[in-house]
Formats: sequence, C-alpha cells, structure tokens
Amino acid sequence: MPKRTRPRHGSMQFWPRKRAKEIVARTRHWPASKESKLLGFAGWKAGMTHVQLVDQNNKSPTFGKVIFKSVTVLDAPSLFVAAIRFYKKSSSRVVVGEKWAKLPKDLKLKIITNSKSQTPGEFDDVRLVVATQPVKSGMRLTKSDTFEIGVGGDLKQKTDFCESVLGKEISAKDVFKPGEFVDITAVTKGFGFTGPVKRFGIRIQTRKDKQMHRHVGSIGSTVPRHIDYRVPAAGQHGFHTRTEFSKKIIMIEEDGKKVTPSGGFVGYGLPQSVILVEGSLPGPRKRLIRLRKAVRSNKVLPVEVKYLSLESKQGK
Repeated sequence: MPKRTRPRHGSMQFWPRKRAKEIVARTRHWPASKESKLLGFAGWKAGMTHVQLVDQNNKSPTFGKVIFKSVTVLDAPSLFVAAIRFYKKSSSRVVVGEKWAKLPKDLKLKIITNSKSQTPGEFDDVRLVVATQPVKSGMRLTKSDTFEIGVGGDLKQKTDFCESVLGKEISAKDVFKPGEFVDITAVTKGFGFTGPVKRFGIRIQTRKDKQMHRHVGSIGSTVPRHIDYRVPAAGQHGFHTRTEFSKKIIMIEEDGKKVTPSGGFVGYGLPQSVILVEGSLPGPRKRLIRLRKAVRSNKVLPVEVKYLSLESKQGK
C-alpha cells in the first residue's frame, strides 16, 4: 500500500521575493577575527573574462593540471574612511556616537554628516563608515556610496585601528590576498513585475486551455478555500539582495590595464584597479558588489595564473 503522506521536499527558493530597499546591498553579519583589519571591501562589476590556472586542490582529479576558469572583473579603487561609528548593545544594537573625518572636496556623499558627533563614553562595538571613490573608477559616476564595514580584533584593537585609518584610504590589498575565499553580497538584476512563466519557469499551456496560456494550471484544491503561497504567481522578479558564499579571489591588480581588453569592458569602461573573483556574481554591470571575509571557510589556496584572456565576455 502506498504512503498517503510524505515530507515536503524540493527547494523553497527565496521568500519573500520583494525588491531590495537600497541598491547598495547591506551586510548583516561580520565573521569573528583576531586580526585588527577591515573585514570587507567593495567594487563595481565591470565584466567577465577567463583565465588558465594550475589546480592547487589536492582533492581534485585535475590536481597539478592547467584548467580554465571564468572570472568576474571588479573595478575596486581604494575606499575613503569617512567616519567611526560606535555601538552599544542592549535589546538591539544602538548607535551611541560617531566621529567623522574631514572629507575631501571631490567626495560627494549621499548622506548628511553630523559634524557635532563625538566619541561616546561607553560602547561595545566599533565599525567604520567608508565611502567609494567613483572618480578613480572607469565609470561616469559622481556621487559616492557609503556603507559600514566591520573590523576584527578585540574592542581596544578595533578602536585603535579605526583611529589610525580615519580620514585615510584603504586599498583591496590591505584587506584581501589572492587565493582567499570571500562572500559576495549584491542586488541582482531587476526585471520588474513579471508573470509566472518568466518568474518561475512554468510550462506554457496548450492552445485549448481556457483561452489563457501563460498561467499556472492548478492553484490547489477547492477546500480549504485558500491559495498556498507556493503556487507560482505573478510578481516582482529580480532586484533582490543575494549572498553567495566562498568565492575565491584569483588576482588583485593595482594597474587595471594589465587585465583589461583594449577599449575597456563593454558597457563599463576602463577599470583602474581590479579584483578577479572566480565564477559569476549577482548583479548587472556597474552594480556595486560587497565583499566580506568568508564565514564558512578561512583557508587560503595558492593561485598560479598561467594565462589571462584580454577578451571581455558579454555578461548580464
């Protein structure tokens, strides 16, 4: 006799599928680190290319052989440390003070700074407020994006480190190194309000199906009189905040001309300083990509690049 019940199986995907609040993705968690340094960075997505690497994974069947890898090119100029933000933990994390640096004239922030803010008396955590510098990128962008980045170490080490870098610039080489694994957070490409065929990939109905073709065949049983949330329906498609874990950094290059095709990347331009990340990343070109120290892995695998293609790929 067959079973009349079974546990739910299959992917629940991402719910709710709603638009991101801001185009700059927010990082909600920072991994613990004993080293007093920044735990993240950011860069704009320029395009994709491919490289030839020597496989350094001894558990792989291609260990020691030359393999092809697709990589994403991020234009990641140095970040300007604009402020220190102090937090006090109660029932929730509360900002108890800020300390802002003197901002350069060419740095146009999208937020209003509080010049009267001072260092508080008691605080439990410290984070840095950094600003991107689009003037040093390959895009025609004027305003800077600001966001928080966590700092490693104990409270005293965090405070001393933040005081030492306030008002200075931090490059990608100060945070990451080739072969390190990072987590990627970004807002995906948006498609607006779409139907269930494009949104969920359901089958298009036949020509005699109630004069409607791009709709779901069944919306569930008659009783109970309720449509389950798992039934494919029309709604927002894309422009979601997504995080991909454990993406390997292939290369960090201060001179972007060495890894840029002649004429620059299609739809972007000529990046100045470059980070190559293995695989594809969420978001279209010119989207800001947040990088964070990997929370699932802290290993560093050496990278030996044999060949770097200078032909850009037409990515999404």
